[in-house]
Formats: sequence, structure tokens, C-alpha cells
Amino acid sequence: MRRFWMLFVLTAVLFSFGIAQAAERLDGAGSTFAYPIYSAWAHDYYKLTGVELNYQSIGSGGGIKQIENKTVDFGASDAPLTPEELRKAHLIQFPTVIGGVVPVVNIPGIKAGQMKMDADTLSRIYLGEVKFWDDARIRALNPGLRLPHHEISVVHRSEASGTTAIFTTYLAKISPEWKAKVGEGTAVNWPVGLGAKGSEGVSNYVKRIPYSISYVEFAYILQERMANVLMKNREGQFVSPTFDSFKEAAAKADFSPARDFYLWLVDSPGRKSWPIAGGTFILLSKDKPQSNQKVCKFFDWSYRNGDKTAEKLAYVPLPLSLKNKIRNYWKKEGIAY
Repeated sequence: MRRFWMLFVLTAVLFSFGIAQAAERLDGAGSTFAYPIYSAWAHDYYKLTGVELNYQSIGSGGGIKQIENKTVDFGASDAPLTPEELRKAHLIQFPTVIGGVVPVVNIPGIKAGQMKMDADTLSRIYLGEVKFWDDARIRALNPGLRLPHHEISVVHRSEASGTTAIFTTYLAKISPEWKAKVGEGTAVNWPVGLGAKGSEGVSNYVKRIPYSISYVEFAYILQERMANVLMKNREGQFVSPTFDSFKEAAAKADFSPARDFYLWLVDSPGRKSWPIAGGTFILLSKDKPQSNQKVCKFFDWSYRNGDKTAEKLAYVPLPLSLKNKIRNYWKKEGIAY
């Protein structure tokens, strides 16, 4: 595992800063959720083709803004845009992989996978109603766990984030109070907590602040060795975040090209299903046909050659039938890759 993450870090450095001798470059920006897999795919693609990908992991909100402004070749977002939003901005979108957003805690003496949580309790923590780790609601979920009487330090993303959109969409679907008071989206008016920029910032905050809680993409849990919780899914089962639980969440996903693949995967059915799952999406401007051809060529290669790499990072590759739908979608949009 150590050797794997050393390779991953090296890959990320090459991906972020590029290689000076690259004959050709594509610029992208957005999702931190997708950064680990895009960096790994980019490393392999560069070795094969000499084409460099310069990707800025700035959050989905930034990625949407930059592709709308046409300052990058592609934007990346974990919050899909509706067909109406896409038409207004003259964009198209398609998914690349499916993954999970995971609540994490830093409570001295409590290890990864020991704490159980459900959506109602989680929403009440983020509403500021559950203030201490030994609150009766948390104790009821964790009868055998020694919980300290210590105030909960709540951490959330500070910038517009697709990870936040998945997280808050899940809370809004389960909790009427959360939906009424806060709602869902890439940026919300958080009732309590400290904001941190990017998944890297959130990870650092939680690692440094005892008795804290936040949410990150699963790849960052592996990388940073953070303590995840078990989540109660819609079938009433407490499940761990794993490749298999993400895969079950994605099993009945119906991404439709007629809706530009707009779909949320939170609270999906299945006994082993992870409840806070989502796709991550690429956004292209219809006004950039030349770069669109090159971007789609890269993702077509990734669809054909990148599944094993995605699985190593605990992302769920798209099924072949969906990949073919996406290729037909590109052709319909006039993209010859």
C-alpha cells in the first residue's frame, strides 16, 4: 500500500505541473472528487501519446465557472447540471466514473469503522442540534462505544464543491428539516462549522482537530488514513465504504443521454449499497469543437483502458453499455474523436 501511494503522489505531481517537453496539452479544472483517477489516467495517457493533461483540482464550482468562461478545455463537476442549465450555458456533459463521499471523524480512541451513523443524526450534527459526541442520538446508534462528553467540531468545504452537492443532496433527501433550513447544492449556508478549501484542506483540518467530523471522497481516506464511519442505508443496514458498496449503489443507475446523463445516486437501493454515492461528470463547451475532439479522445481511451486503475482507487467504472451511449452522445453533438 505504501508503494502504491508513493506512486500515486508522484503521478499527481506530474499531472499537476506537467512535463515541459509535452507536444500537446489539454487544460481542465474542477472536481477534487475525480482528481485521483484523472491524474492516474493522465499519467498513463501521456506515456503512450505524449499528450499532457494540466488539471486544476479547484472544486466543482470552479470547474463549472471556468468552462462557462471557456478558459479551460473541460470542466469537471460531481454536481450534474440539468439539461436546462446546460442549454443556457451552451454546454454538454457526460459521466466518467462513480464513487462515494464518506463522513470521517477524529475522536481519540475511536478507529476507522467503529462509529455508526445515520442520515438524521448526521444532519442534526450539521444543523448544530447535536453538539456533543455523547449525545443520546449518537449513543443509541453506538451502544458499545465509549463516547466522550466533548463538543463536536464540524468541518465542511468552504468553496463551491460537487462533493458538498452530493453530501447535501443526500441529507436533503432524508431529512425534511435539513431540506427546509439548508437545502442542497455545491454551496450552502452552513448553520455551524469551519470551512476548509478542497478535500486536501478538509483532510488536514480533521487530522489536526480532535473531536472533529467532516466528509471527503473515499480516495482521500485511503491516502490520508482517516477514520470513516459506517452509514445506515435505506435498507436499514450499516455499511462500510468499499468498492463493492459503491458498485451496488451504482447497479441500478439509469443515466439517460436524453437528459444529458443528469442523475443523482444518493440513497440508492440495495442491502450493501453505500448511501452517499455519485457520478462525476465532464463538461464541454459547444463553442470549442477542436479541443472537444481531443478531450473525448482522451476519455474514450480511458474508458477502454482505465477500468483497472479506477478499481484500484475504489471508483466504479461505467458499464460498457453506458460508455457506448456516451460515445453516441458525442457523435450526436458532432464530436469526431
